[in-house]
Amino acid sequence: MGVVLSYSASAGAQTAPAPAENAAPTADNAVMLTIFFKHDQSRPLSELNAQLERQGFYKAFPPAGIEVVSWYVMMGIGQVVTLRLPASRLREVNRILENTAWGSYHTEFYPTYDYKPTGLASHEKAQTK
Repeated sequence: MGVVLSYSASAGAQTAPAPAENAAPTADNAVMLTIFFKHDQSRPLSELNAQLERQGFYKAFPPAGIEVVSWYVMMGIGQVVTLRLPASRLREVNRILENTAWGSYHTEFYPTYDYKPTGLASHEKAQTK
C-alpha cells in the first residue's frame, strides 16, 4: 500500500524567475494572495531587519505592477500583506519571497479571489424575497 513518488532534479529549487507578463489584473485573471510573514522570534528585530536589507526584500517586494490591497503589522505574529495580481505572476511573487524574505520570516500563503460583488448581489436579492 505504499506510494512511489518520483523526483526529478527539475522539480527541485528553480534558479531563474520566468518572464512575468505585464498584464494588469482583471476580473478574468485576478487572484488575491494573502501572505503571513511570521517573524523569527528567536532573533531580535534589528537582526531580522538587517537580514531583510541584505537580501533586498524591500527593493524587490512588492514587485512593480502588483497591487497592495493591505499591509498590516499583526502584533506577536509579524506582517500580513494582501496583494491583487494576475494569476500569471504568482510564481514571480513566490520566487521574490523565497529569495528575499526567508530567514527573517516564515511565510504562509492564502490565495483567494474577490467574492464581494457576488456575495453582495446575493444578499440584496435575498432582501427582496
